[in-house]
Amino acid sequence: MEASAVNGGVWPERAFLTGTQVLVRLPLEQARRDRAAGLGTGGFISGYRGSPLGGYDKALWRASAELEAAGIVFRPAINEEMATTAIIGSQQVGLFPGSRRDGVFAIWYGKGPGLDRAGDAFKHANSLGSSPLGGVLAVVGDDHGAMSSSMAHQSEQLMMAWMMPVLVPAGLQDYLDFGLLGLAMSRFSGCWSGLITVSEVVESGAVVETAAGPEIVRPVFDAPPGGLHIRLRDPQLAQESRLWEHKLGAVRAFARANRIDRVVWDSPAPRFGIAAAGKAWLDLRQALDDLGIDAARAAELGLRLYKVGMSWPLEQDGALAFARGLRTVLVVEEKRGIIEPALKELFYHLPADQRPQVLGKTDAAGRPLLPSTGELSPELIARVLVERLGLGADPAIRARLDRAEAARRAAESAPLAPRPPFFCSGCPHNCSTRVPEGSRALAGTGCHVMAAWMPRQTASVLHMGAEGANWVGVQPFSDIGHVFQNLGDGTYVHSGSTAIRQAVAAGITITYKILYNDAVAMTGGQPLDGQPDIARITHQVHHEGVGRIAVVSDDPGRHRRSGLADGVTLHPRAELDRVQRELRRSPGVSVLIYDQGCAAEKRRRRRRHELAAPTRRVVINEEVCDGCGDCLTASNCVSLLPVASPDGVKRRVDQSACNQDFSCADGFCPSFVTVEGHRAARPPIMPPPVELPPPAAAQERGRSILVAGIGGTGVVTITQIIGHAAFADGLAATTLDFNGLAQKGGGVLGYVRLAATAEMLHAPRIGLGGADSLLACDMVVATGWAALSRLDSERTRAVINLDVAPTAASVLDPDALPDEAGLHRALAARLGPGAARFVSAGEAARRLSGDAIFTNIVLLGHAWQSGLIPLSEAAMVHAIRLNGVDVDDNLAAFAWGRWLAHDAPAATAGLGLDAPAAAAEPELAELVEANAARLTDYHDAALAERYRALVARVERQDRALAGGGLRLSRIVAVAYARLLAVKDEFEVARQLTDPGFLARLAEGFEGPVRPTFMLGFGDGGAGNADRGGRPRKRAFGPWLLAPLRLLARIRRWRGSLLDPFRFNADRQLARGLIAEYEADIDLICAASGPGGYDALVELAALPRRIRGYGPIRRRSVDAARTRRMELRQQLRGENERSLAAE
Repeated sequence: MEASAVNGGVWPERAFLTGTQVLVRLPLEQARRDRAAGLGTGGFISGYRGSPLGGYDKALWRASAELEAAGIVFRPAINEEMATTAIIGSQQVGLFPGSRRDGVFAIWYGKGPGLDRAGDAFKHANSLGSSPLGGVLAVVGDDHGAMSSSMAHQSEQLMMAWMMPVLVPAGLQDYLDFGLLGLAMSRFSGCWSGLITVSEVVESGAVVETAAGPEIVRPVFDAPPGGLHIRLRDPQLAQESRLWEHKLGAVRAFARANRIDRVVWDSPAPRFGIAAAGKAWLDLRQALDDLGIDAARAAELGLRLYKVGMSWPLEQDGALAFARGLRTVLVVEEKRGIIEPALKELFYHLPADQRPQVLGKTDAAGRPLLPSTGELSPELIARVLVERLGLGADPAIRARLDRAEAARRAAESAPLAPRPPFFCSGCPHNCSTRVPEGSRALAGTGCHVMAAWMPRQTASVLHMGAEGANWVGVQPFSDIGHVFQNLGDGTYVHSGSTAIRQAVAAGITITYKILYNDAVAMTGGQPLDGQPDIARITHQVHHEGVGRIAVVSDDPGRHRRSGLADGVTLHPRAELDRVQRELRRSPGVSVLIYDQGCAAEKRRRRRRHELAAPTRRVVINEEVCDGCGDCLTASNCVSLLPVASPDGVKRRVDQSACNQDFSCADGFCPSFVTVEGHRAARPPIMPPPVELPPPAAAQERGRSILVAGIGGTGVVTITQIIGHAAFADGLAATTLDFNGLAQKGGGVLGYVRLAATAEMLHAPRIGLGGADSLLACDMVVATGWAALSRLDSERTRAVINLDVAPTAASVLDPDALPDEAGLHRALAARLGPGAARFVSAGEAARRLSGDAIFTNIVLLGHAWQSGLIPLSEAAMVHAIRLNGVDVDDNLAAFAWGRWLAHDAPAATAGLGLDAPAAAAEPELAELVEANAARLTDYHDAALAERYRALVARVERQDRALAGGGLRLSRIVAVAYARLLAVKDEFEVARQLTDPGFLARLAEGFEGPVRPTFMLGFGDGGAGNADRGGRPRKRAFGPWLLAPLRLLARIRRWRGSLLDPFRFNADRQLARGLIAEYEADIDLICAASGPGGYDALVELAALPRRIRGYGPIRRRSVDAARTRRMELRQQLRGENERSLAAE
């Protein structure tokens, strides 16, 4: 959507744009204005990416043709300090001979912490100043809520310290207007201008007037001799004097002439003034709107509103005019106060009868009022206004506040599993961030920081570029002799190489793991600045004094002739653990470069046909899978979906999400089969074969739509489609998408607000209980506090996707399954009767395309047809086409969603889906007979009869104990069958050669396929052990099918003299476990009373804890046997007490 909107050639006068797109439009508009004024200027943009400006550089690259045509050079820097210095140079162009331009206007961009690190450069830059026909705008991304930062940050105080003016735009129109004003103010005053952007605004979208813009007024101002601007020779004290005594005066004069601060509402009899800036202004206006206070009502209440556009230095004449006649001024600003202390200082010298009382962070008595931490919200501001304006007795206002509070409390009372961000499927960090047992690692900036909240002995996140430097202060006083430090390749280029030099200089023992992914994955996959390859990095660190250097790669062959530095060793990634153990014994500083491409970026390149799609995929035979979770241990991969079965939780590869890393196949399990062949092209999605009627009648035009989904699945696309459709229908709209780390599989919320006019829209985030519609693309995210608190039982209607994707918990815990019933209950509690419609959108998408990527579009179609989105069909189709990606398929998926809403039974049949049926637990007799049939097929009828006899015996005892619904019998029916049908060589061979399984392997391929079986044999002795000391797995091609089929046919030899495996240690263990279990049943059947019933059930259920193959299974057996002895001892005591009582 962004590319289409930005690269449309000629810009329209009005357009629906995101904050990032507005910032791209800004330099183009400045260049247009300069050309219209007859100026021969150029433009220069430099900075360093970081949320909330993480995608600005990508947007600028997409607009490269327009930028070049406008004479604007975009040159991103390796870090913020270098960008600042480069921009200083852009203002010096006219000071050197050979200049080809009248001047160069410049834009610096960066995250708030990047402004921190560039502080000295900025201090020099603002003191030196700007050129008369140049001008500099520093666009700073602040993250007040720490949505995607190591800490919350606010940048005004820094710029105040440098005596640099700070512009604080509220909405996206302000971003364009204030950006132009900031550049003009810089040209006029000689100062650099700061422009604060925050996540909630820059990540929003809205309709922007792109052609009108502000009319710039250049006021009369007496400049000192030599003027206000940059010069080559400029003594330090002269700079200081000119900045403080003249430049800031010019700034105030410019702000006053251009009405950057202005009164918005006034009253004939004003008594109470409210001043606000930036996001806080939007929150204030939303709070007033929520309270039903419009301009007329404000006049009745004696309110005067003052919108501050430049928070520092405060323009004093306008502020004094605002305060005239007021008794009280309330300052609403987020984080630390800037405007409030300035007003107090300004008003201090007024006569007492003209001096208003100033409230803000505290009230008149010094008690806390508006917080200086976190973020403000319209609800919080509304409560303060009600108290200060004496509106608490108004029943309508009271009802509004009570409903918001009820929404907040209801959401807090429904704690469910969250969806935290997690490594992508196939992400190299899944493996690279592991450390050997007994080692410790330190985290750093980048996606790999997520290792800090996984069980990986990883902690401590510091500022970017300081990775490992804290160990200089730890090591002299610690018994820990060595530590690993994770360092992303982007951070290495930015500033991390300096930390390595510091470690070498200090002589500490540390191993830097440089995680080379070939992209800056955290902010969207940008290329590394300067694009250093691995060979160059090895030479850099070698010549900086690093002793031992190793490269671990998923493809070592590509580095053999790459010119690595002397002494560098090269290893496959299977040797990571061994290499790390070696490096931690190496004194001094060592470096391990882990080379594997970013999985998300590989996926993007494959979609753009820049990278060949792999011809191989991995499949799990679910009958062979024993639910041990070792594949999760090996891969840490979210594409290994949990699947509930009578035999426990098994795993299935989500082919639509799998990025073909194949590390899951390293798990010690024979269920993994790789398949190679020519992948069939995905056929286009055909639209439904019906004429669809108009949608259900929508509610009133003003609507708030909440979209809850998973990062990376297209939630942002959905909000952008609705926003663009609203624009096409002539409506005003705002959208807001919080991303950051959420794009890594975490929860993402999209907010869409529609109205007849832009004046009716303020804060883009939907307030508590304020959602009219919910599109729950994911129920886990929809039941999180942030989404649930926006719902209202009398107001919200919802369309909910029934297909629940697993969370990170399912990777960390093999038994974890989404609590679908709990998710249903949580949503039902917040939605009124009949307000929710459920649809299996994910399964529908997979049936349509074989891929879940169209899930959200199916849900969007369902929501539109259900009347939850009050926009025309023509506008929705236009917006989907404008998105420009898989247009015909997306339109068809949208239509299928509509059909599912209109006629679910017919659409379900058309998709070949079964109607959802309630899962009923089978009766005990049905369970026993089903398992007996499986045992007959597994071996013979005699084994099945042995099984029936033992379960019948337990059932008789269970009924005698009256222990509650035959729970014990059901447990035994499952556990005993599991022991009898152990997955031995014969059974694994039977399941791997099952005709149905082999047919499923060929799905999605054209022509013949080549299966490869991943099997491990032996005892893990010398020459046959993997990195964990287990038997090494080997790949066997299709030729193995014949021996496997032979094994399957002779399975009835199992246990006989003809059984070639009868003396195998694992088979002997299996026979021993059956004997132990039958002895446990004897103990259970000897129980004489119901007192220890729970212990009986736990003892009977122990075989369900025994899982896996080889060493994995043996570990689980040891744990189960330890618990078995404890339970048997407990039950003997219970039996003895029962007998004594008789």
